[in-house]
Amino acid sequence: MARRAMQAVRSYQPTRVGLFSNEPIRRTGVHSAFEDHPTIEIVAGEIETLLGDTSLAYLILDVGSDPGWMETQGMVRRIRPDIRQALLGPSGAEEFILRAITAGARAYLDPSCGPQVVRQAMEVVIEGSIWAPRRLISKLLDGFMSQSVPMMEPAAPTFSPRERQVLDLIMNACSNREIADELGIEERTVKAYVASLMRKTGVDNRVSLSVRVTQGSLREQRSLAI
Repeated sequence: MARRAMQAVRSYQPTRVGLFSNEPIRRTGVHSAFEDHPTIEIVAGEIETLLGDTSLAYLILDVGSDPGWMETQGMVRRIRPDIRQALLGPSGAEEFILRAITAGARAYLDPSCGPQVVRQAMEVVIEGSIWAPRRLISKLLDGFMSQSVPMMEPAAPTFSPRERQVLDLIMNACSNREIADELGIEERTVKAYVASLMRKTGVDNRVSLSVRVTQGSLREQRSLAI
């Protein structure tokens, strides 16, 4: 038993998150937010090195006051389209932040955020969601809907009653923790249901799932849970 426990400890691999920042104080702050985190490990380095590390699926990109931050974000997306970005950027209006999220950022954090907020944002991103005020997510969905092109829809997948309950709560912008509290189940069970919903609908994040539902092919399935 003890040997199996030791093997489990050795085989455990935390989620490695890259960090690019030219600000020493900001680097220290981000490191301090995760130094005791049980499942996330921060790896700081130059942008070229981080993008070349295929073990990194997430990147905290500190663009600070760089006026060309959109170009930097676009460069990251071109080189590593698979990597999920969280931007530490300048303060801006809602439209400014929406541009960043539309361009691929899974989280946008302004300079006023503290280490705990950065920690929470990355936890949300790793869960497969987006860290942003709910009103911005609503605007983002509206934008997707207004730009959508009519096309032949695939057959709607079949959901279990519990999956329909989880889907309705996702559509209400509830987090995994809120869904678990509402349904009286464990958060890890919620994650399993969310993963199943994404797999069945062929998407990789909650925003895409919500768009898929709203566009119609899943509307009938969702209505069955109401």
